[in-house]
Amino acid sequence: MNILNGISLGVVVALLPAALVGQLMQALQASFPPAAQIIMMTNFAMSLLPAIAAFCVGMQFKLNPIQTSAVAIAAMIGSGVMTQSDKQFLLQGTGDIINTGVTIALAVGVALFVGNSFKNYTILLLPLLVIIIAGGAGLLLLPSVKLVATSIGAIITHITALQPLLMGALMGISFAVLIVSPISSVGIATAIGLMGISSGSANLGITAGSFMLAVYGSSVNHIGTTLAHFIGSPKIQMGNMLRKPHLFVPLMINAGIMGLLGALFEIKGTPMSAGFGFSGLIGPLTAYHAMQGTALNIVVLCVLFVILPVILAYISKYIFIERLKWVAPQDLLLEI
Repeated sequence: MNILNGISLGVVVALLPAALVGQLMQALQASFPPAAQIIMMTNFAMSLLPAIAAFCVGMQFKLNPIQTSAVAIAAMIGSGVMTQSDKQFLLQGTGDIINTGVTIALAVGVALFVGNSFKNYTILLLPLLVIIIAGGAGLLLLPSVKLVATSIGAIITHITALQPLLMGALMGISFAVLIVSPISSVGIATAIGLMGISSGSANLGITAGSFMLAVYGSSVNHIGTTLAHFIGSPKIQMGNMLRKPHLFVPLMINAGIMGLLGALFEIKGTPMSAGFGFSGLIGPLTAYHAMQGTALNIVVLCVLFVILPVILAYISKYIFIERLKWVAPQDLLLEI
């Protein structure tokens, strides 16, 4: 749980800046010269994902600065984000997030096992052991893990092309469940390279779940907390969802409907946008950039990302709360 939560935080910190302004800065480069520098800075932040995730995991485990630094170095090595060319180190992309998680887990294990065993020599020997053992293991595992992850992404993309409606619904359901679980939806989407309709449907599924949970708990939660479900992340309901699994039933229904509609209207996304849903307008903005910028398409996106999810949320509330009494608003109460 510490590793999953730490990586989830790292993914948001490292990827959110580029996801928020990347497309906009690309469009403004010709008329706004500083846009190129902003793109460079946010892309650099993306490449630091392994180190940032390691730092967040270190905080979860309450590691000391020496241990955390060593884990971060090992994560950068094992992630594959760094390559060497002509005696220069090059950073590219975010690395393989799954292998990053494996490397961080190994590095934390070594750091905790060694502890302060070497007394005054800890600062000299602990980083060396963590880097060589965990970083080296990460490098050895990287090709195999990367092959598995890319194969999963390729299979999903291929099946989506063959059965877009079915896979759209399944992607919507899967990512709506992931977003309220301890697992990072963004991390999974990035790890398997979720693209195209699969990515767009995943975002619509998350969006449907976000609005549904906000509407369900609106009578017992403060307005700020209610808005945080879709402006921020529905993951704030993770505790309630895990304690009361029956909440997943209406969530999956709404997410499946919106995921299917996303496939029907060919809403698309990228590996970097999938998993965010409505948060930061990343899902709708990425979908907009994948479409022709017509007034009709803007209306379609507004309907799919706002109007329909809200309508479905109120219909679902009427059925599951008012008629069936399956869910109570108190089930969604957040003490924040």
